[in-house]
Amino acid sequence: MALYEHIFLARQDVTPQQVEALTEQIKSKIASLGGAVTKVEPWGLKSLAFRIKKNRKAHFTLLNIAAPSEAVVEIERLLSINEDVIRYLTIRVDEHEAGPSAMLRKRDDGDRDERGPRGPRGDRPDRGERGDRPDRGERGDRPDRGDRPDRPPRRARDDANLGVS
Repeated sequence: MALYEHIFLARQDVTPQQVEALTEQIKSKIASLGGAVTKVEPWGLKSLAFRIKKNRKAHFTLLNIAAPSEAVVEIERLLSINEDVIRYLTIRVDEHEAGPSAMLRKRDDGDRDERGPRGPRGDRPDRGERGDRPDRGERGDRPDRGDRPDRPPRRARDDANLGVS
């Protein structure tokens, strides 16, 4: 049997219970066609990069499938009919990824911990008011430029050339 990764996006106004019911429907259909769903990962409601069928968000779900190609064709046909599904994608893979997918690892990693703790306003304690520069205090790292020489006077304008009356 071939191995597939299948992702579908359900409309934002569908409840998580309805997404689970749709996932169970897909699993039972694949099982009836001689395949198996080895992993299901609901990624939850996420923002889309652009609007799809008037939706700005969607419920993402990943399925790892081991099934004949006829089962995948039938699943894609059913999803194309379903009004709650706005997009789907099936990719044939050589082997399924062990453990959680990259999306779930990203959520679990908590990459903010690497950058250090944050203060009550979300800024880092070692940062200045803007948050993106270290605090320099009174600009002690710059040498004093001393007194600047006076500027030369501006040249007189010719108001006739400017069209001002």
